[in-house]
Amino acid sequence: MSSPALAPVDNALPSADSVASMGRKARFWDRIARKYAAGPIADMAGYEATLRRVQTLLSKAHDVLEIGCGTGSTALRLAPFTRHMLGTDISSGMIAIAREKLAAQPVPQLSFLVADADVPVFGQGRYDVVLALNMLHLVDDLDHALKLAMQALRPGGLLISKTPCISEMNPLIPRVALPLMRAIGKAPSVLCFDAEQLRSAIVRQGMQIVSVERHGTRGKDIRVFIVARKPA
Repeated sequence: MSSPALAPVDNALPSADSVASMGRKARFWDRIARKYAAGPIADMAGYEATLRRVQTLLSKAHDVLEIGCGTGSTALRLAPFTRHMLGTDISSGMIAIAREKLAAQPVPQLSFLVADADVPVFGQGRYDVVLALNMLHLVDDLDHALKLAMQALRPGGLLISKTPCISEMNPLIPRVALPLMRAIGKAPSVLCFDAEQLRSAIVRQGMQIVSVERHGTRGKDIRVFIVARKPA
């Protein structure tokens, strides 16, 4: 099945600052794509728990958009439970790896596309589910990205997110370690918020919180799993 066509919403064009930011983000993730793909999942049991939970929320009648799909491993696992799934990522390097995986493990319902979650390219009311797994802390503007995600949903559709809440970490990490790592090109720019701030941001977009969960199995879990519904 071909993927839904993507076109700018209301002919909106990104600003010069947005284009520059997109370029910086894409270059960072392109540079580390192969290393990222080869790296192990830190909490495999927690990852599998999240996959099982997401599967319970999907159906063969659903069109699903995943923003920030990375190298496509999660999309490959979840697409068989959907009618069609489109995985998107700002990094052409990540998407190239995702397409390699898809070629080696064909899933007819799945396709991949280079696209930025901060830019309004997904259309309105095209999807039953939008997945944002481990990526909302990486957008430029949380409220704007959530607004675009909600616009992409059909009435009654679900936003399913799992997000590292940087503000819940040791304060030295966001205040000292991350700025140093960004300065030497070893870390991307990240947003710092806690679970309640993320929940509030989702509610500000008019969505209804369905569930707030934690699936981690190794020590303190800073990754909050939130399911929210767009009003019907």
